[in-house]
Amino acid sequence: MMEGGRRGDSGLAEGLPDEKFAALEAIYRVHEKALQPFVKEAICRPGCSFCCTHYGPLDITTLEGLAIRGRLSAFKGRQQARMQERIRRNRKLKEMGEAAVCPFLDAAQRCRIYEARPFSCRQLYSLQPCEGRGPTVHRQAAALAKETVQKIQRLDDTGYSGHLTYILALFDDRSFRRLYLAGGFDPARIESFGRSHGLVINRGVSPAGGTAEAT
Repeated sequence: MMEGGRRGDSGLAEGLPDEKFAALEAIYRVHEKALQPFVKEAICRPGCSFCCTHYGPLDITTLEGLAIRGRLSAFKGRQQARMQERIRRNRKLKEMGEAAVCPFLDAAQRCRIYEARPFSCRQLYSLQPCEGRGPTVHRQAAALAKETVQKIQRLDDTGYSGHLTYILALFDDRSFRRLYLAGGFDPARIESFGRSHGLVINRGVSPAGGTAEAT
């Protein structure tokens, strides 16, 4: 592919204003507040991980990927190595078109990066058991989630959207990290990877929900 943070990850945080992360958190909070009337009826409980193992594309933006990398920097030694191996394994399975369990689930089916979980996870809830059908949500909540995704993409207007492990793979490229952290925008640099992995250019997302692939 290519050459192989958040606050607290000095190798990533250089050059990226903290205001970006603050704005991302604000978008999360606004959505969470708007979702409250709907989730009152949800049956989801800690340890319920159907959405993490069987459902959803788990797409994120590059800004969210950077936040996740910052959270991952807190894991040390063997724990860090195991986490990175799970991410690589998940990416390989996704590339082969196979289902893969979220790499951040622990043995108790709880999220290891809960504080930095992306919006793909934050938006999910269900009114009925998910087995065999996926989550059941209110139509208004689904529309609200779509609007919120677009807000996050517009905030991250020099970045991309795609599967969690593909976005994290972008940051393994030092030249991409430097360009992104400096506010640069050059889709041609990731054209091959972007095309083959279905990444979306955030700047190409329209208010109506249209997208442009990373070409």
